[in-house]
Amino acid sequence: MAQQTMRGMRLGTQSLESERGVNYSARTTHSYQCANNHVSEMIFSADAEVPQTWHCKSCPQQGVLLEDGKLISLDLVEDKTPRSHWEMLLERRTREELEEVLQERLEYIRARRAGGQADL
Repeated sequence: MAQQTMRGMRLGTQSLESERGVNYSARTTHSYQCANNHVSEMIFSADAEVPQTWHCKSCPQQGVLLEDGKLISLDLVEDKTPRSHWEMLLERRTREELEEVLQERLEYIRARRAGGQADL
């Protein structure tokens, strides 16, 4: 008897849906130019917020958005420094409240040590 191969579909690699009746959203093309004069074109949705910078496709530089063939002036965005735990704690409690909590905790620890119990 001859060997026969099973015939079928490759599951998961091909969609059974057709593209008939599909309406794509409106799109716009924007260009970015890096310091090495490479121009990269990116396609965004028409209602999307377009970023001022984009990574160049040809080099590791940042490209700047071109409008009417000219580079836009970048808005100075102030980098937000992360808050420390102390700053977040001061947002919730006053310094006097923190001193009071510290004293209560120290008294508790000293009482446990005096009683011969381990610290937790």
